[in-house]
Amino acid sequence: MQSRSLTLLLAMRSASLAAGFVSPPASSISGAVGTGLSSSRTISSGSSKLNASTMKELAEKVLVNPKFPDAWPFSPEDFMRQDESDDTIFYDQPRLVYHIDDFAVGALTKYYAENFKDGDDVLDICSSWVSHYPKDFKGGSVVGLGMNEYELSQNKQLTSYDVKDLNADCVFPYDDESFDKVTCVVSVDYLNQPQKVFDEIARVLRPGGECIISMSNRCFPTKAFRIWLQTNDLEHIFIVGSFFHFSGQFDPATCEDISPNPGRSDPLFIVKAAKKSD
Repeated sequence: MQSRSLTLLLAMRSASLAAGFVSPPASSISGAVGTGLSSSRTISSGSSKLNASTMKELAEKVLVNPKFPDAWPFSPEDFMRQDESDDTIFYDQPRLVYHIDDFAVGALTKYYAENFKDGDDVLDICSSWVSHYPKDFKGGSVVGLGMNEYELSQNKQLTSYDVKDLNADCVFPYDDESFDKVTCVVSVDYLNQPQKVFDEIARVLRPGGECIISMSNRCFPTKAFRIWLQTNDLEHIFIVGSFFHFSGQFDPATCEDISPNPGRSDPLFIVKAAKKSD
């Protein structure tokens, strides 16, 4: 298991070097994580020191020519959390708040407006009381899959919703090839069985359909999986890109940095991939 984690760290280091960014040694990352997190932000080692144009360039280069390992490099320990209690307990109380700031929300809604088509059938996984879709989006079936029924009931953009803990059971309650888009907003770091979840994303997408993963540097640290807390923004991009890659069912993933006010508001990265058409 140790060797698999080492393989992954070396691969992420290679991606960072290829992008022109050097991440700190694994030992220094582990030491930083060991001190605990004082807020809902994850460690973004080094990236905060980069100017906006440089960070955007580096982020968008991470997945241009990634050197993924030959086989799934993660160990079960990589997806352990500080709090392994039943997730239904943690998410029992509704949280009718944004999990990124208003500027980042605006950037995400704008991105969706540019990438959704009227009539698209859309599935929002890890959904809540708001999906950040454009107000004038005229979707077909717009479905939320999340943990808290009250939150989902308050999401006015959904045509239907289902309550499910994907960490307990990764199987989506939908037929094959049901959706044109699958979205996941700043929540991929809570999925402790991502290989199974990404296989499910591919199953429910129509050929050519896209999965759009949005990520920032905020999280509930006790529920985010371990390797996420041990890595930085650029390495998060690599990790999510690898989830698409090792599914074997997607075209190569790409990254867009759509951070609205770098250094002054929450960063926002989009990692997306289309389901293979053949």
